[in-house]
Amino acid sequence: MPPVGVKVSLNTEMQKFLPEKTVTPSPGQNPRMTADSAQVSAASVTWTNAEPDTLMERVLAPANLRRAYQRVVSNKGAPGADGMTVDDLADYVKQYWPTLKVRLLAGEYHPQGVRAVDIPKPKGGTRQLGIPSVVDRLIQQALLQQLTPILDPLFSDYSYGFRPGRSAHQAIETARAHVAAGNRWCVELDLEKFFDRVNHDVLMAKVERYVEDKRVLKLIRRYLEAGAMSGGIVSRRQEGTPQGGPLSPLLSNILLNELDRELERRGHRFVRYADDANIYVRSQRAGARVMAGVERFLNQRLKLTLNREKSRVAGSWMCDYLGYGMSWHQQPRLRVATMSLGRLRDRLRDLLRRGRGHKMTNVIEWINPVLRGWAGYFKLTQGKRALEILDGWVRHKLRCIIWRQWKHPSTRARNLMRLGLDEGRACTSAFNGRGPWWNSGAPHMNQALPKKLWDRLGLVSILDTINRLSRIT
Repeated sequence: MPPVGVKVSLNTEMQKFLPEKTVTPSPGQNPRMTADSAQVSAASVTWTNAEPDTLMERVLAPANLRRAYQRVVSNKGAPGADGMTVDDLADYVKQYWPTLKVRLLAGEYHPQGVRAVDIPKPKGGTRQLGIPSVVDRLIQQALLQQLTPILDPLFSDYSYGFRPGRSAHQAIETARAHVAAGNRWCVELDLEKFFDRVNHDVLMAKVERYVEDKRVLKLIRRYLEAGAMSGGIVSRRQEGTPQGGPLSPLLSNILLNELDRELERRGHRFVRYADDANIYVRSQRAGARVMAGVERFLNQRLKLTLNREKSRVAGSWMCDYLGYGMSWHQQPRLRVATMSLGRLRDRLRDLLRRGRGHKMTNVIEWINPVLRGWAGYFKLTQGKRALEILDGWVRHKLRCIIWRQWKHPSTRARNLMRLGLDEGRACTSAFNGRGPWWNSGAPHMNQALPKKLWDRLGLVSILDTINRLSRIT
């Protein structure tokens, strides 16, 4: 065990960034750090007197850890392989932080394996996420906060993904500017299973250019090599960087910055958001040459593979990027991609399927955050017709729920009259024998439940929201 004085100072240090409440940690969590495993080597103890300005010391500084802790807790997230939740994190590190810190300073800390989770991809298939334990998420977040100021200024101006002060909207505007400048052909690059195929040696060689602290380098490599647990079986990772941890986006940007710099050296107009990269050229022939050159660079320098089935050279008006499409005009107008519209409809269908039998105010509360968030992301769109249709479809689905809830023709007639229809029309409509979907889109339901009524109920209109956001910006 480390000297008593060291342990007390470290415990005091933890109080600076953790909540006051203390509860006994759940038994059996994080088996690497039990009381019996708290033994550390004599070499480890000497690291407690390390120079205070080393990178690892800055990573473990109380102010940095406080920010990391707050970020991990606010992100919530699922438990890792050990089952520990973010609610357990404060109590756990209060008890075991002295040993954790000594091991980190000595370069002796070994991360736990990640929990493998498969999630569906928007275009079909699945993507595997690797969810680290909450303790490892805390350490990764602390690393990220110190590495980002060092590495981010070195990245290309045409890289927008997972960078402070940059956004997908900026990437989309840059893409439009390239096309407006006359680069009307697009080279769409799809890196085959990028996060699963990252070569550890190539990536670490890039990191070593900018990071001197050997303990940090060793820790990053261990995170890369941490095994994945799926179905109770742990498999070692020989390549790839697991998606799901705070460090993964930064590591991907470090590697793909090499691609960015090569494209800049060749004078290309491009935009990259994470592993989604488009290059804009003036002709289809030039696009074919660029595609061949980029594929050679990826294979030889970065050990990455281009998915030729999904990569292509096409007119910019046929290429969607980050959920947006462009018109064919010389000065292109942004529109919502067809696939984005379809995904929203699918998500709303799932939510509205639960709405049958519930109060309409509750149903609206469920779908409003989705509609508001979607409108916020697609506020750049300049094509409004698709939004009008989408708003109409949402109201149509809600009227269908109401028609089903009324159930009997007599109830439908009575409610239609209460909503302003005359008796003859209300009875004819209620007893017409047509199905719910037809009736919910028919004139009698549109008149009984018009848009102004939905506005009074608080239903978010995507078109109105985007128009309002456009005026603000």
